[in-house]
Amino acid sequence: MKNLKKAMALTMAAAMAASLAACGGSSSSSTTAAAKTTAAAADTTAAAAADTKAAGASAAGSDSEAIDLSGVDPNYKIEFKLSHVFAPDEALTKHMQAIADSIREKSNGMVDITCYPQSQLPVYQDGVAQVAAGANFISVEDPSYLADYVPDFNVLAGPMLVSNYDQYGYLLQTDEVQEMFKKAEEKGVKVLNMDYIFGFRSMMTNKVIKEPEDLKGMKIRTPKSELYVNTINAMGATATPMGFADTISAVQQGVVDGLEGTIDAYGSNGSAEVCKNMALTKHLLGVCGAYINPDVFNSMPEPLQKLVQQEFNKGAEDMVKEISENEKSQMEKLEKEQGIQFNEVDTEAFQKLMVPIYSDMEKNKGTTPGLYDKFQKYIKDSGL
Repeated sequence: MKNLKKAMALTMAAAMAASLAACGGSSSSSTTAAAKTTAAAADTTAAAAADTKAAGASAAGSDSEAIDLSGVDPNYKIEFKLSHVFAPDEALTKHMQAIADSIREKSNGMVDITCYPQSQLPVYQDGVAQVAAGANFISVEDPSYLADYVPDFNVLAGPMLVSNYDQYGYLLQTDEVQEMFKKAEEKGVKVLNMDYIFGFRSMMTNKVIKEPEDLKGMKIRTPKSELYVNTINAMGATATPMGFADTISAVQQGVVDGLEGTIDAYGSNGSAEVCKNMALTKHLLGVCGAYINPDVFNSMPEPLQKLVQQEFNKGAEDMVKEISENEKSQMEKLEKEQGIQFNEVDTEAFQKLMVPIYSDMEKNKGTTPGLYDKFQKYIKDSGL
């Protein structure tokens, strides 16, 4: 996100000059939602509040600060379980492990985080619920899983909201999203960081898809998420929810005509073996947040709070940098080694089809009226 700080300096004053309405906090539920918390203060001090603001995006300093742990009892020990759904070879898995290892080393073992990938422990709504219940648990999930706690996260996770990573990082810094973080923390979920981007999700089929008409009659595998199902259906296809373990064979047997996912996962999860074309629809941003119970977080000595926050911020920045730098080479490798073809699409045509989804969020999910339009204006004004 090299352009983020510059764009923020030049445009945030103008973008925020308009009266900013606070996010809605109704308790309307969504099957795609579960829990999240604020990137708010690690404690009640002004310094902690500043750290919290930075936690919203990966733009928080690239270098780890040396944290003075001399005042912490060397016998202090706290253990966490960190859970997510990603496979061992995927970027998020590697970066979460790197964060855990770094925290363990820099805290001299006082903070010990054990990572459990591939749904070994509760994930999705159940994982965030563990956090909200006060367990020593770190849940790494899509922002949409916080919408049961704060409905406006439906919008932040919504389809075709942003077209590049910097735009998403910019939105995380707005007053509206920072208020969402606060509301989530009040519900028992603190956002350590919500900028673990692993790529845009696009269509993988054996047919070239350029416009909505091309998807008619096609069955596309999607995760069991209401947001994903609604998005695929709105794009013109028939969404077919199923677990990924069954997906590759389902494509081979013609049960579904394709699937959707990121470039990072395309070459590592078997999709490239059965689907030889990716239409770059970029219909959903693949991104996760890391969530922890605020009471558990605040129970740690302040230097350890600062260390944990710092390492989760740095881990997000490192991951976005890696994903951004590797996407082009990954595409070239897929083209050369597996015969994959990539094509652009009529983005405007697909984007128009997403508007009813945001209208439904306002009507049935309790999201703040006009929030989608406000986010679009911020993006336009930012020039990103």
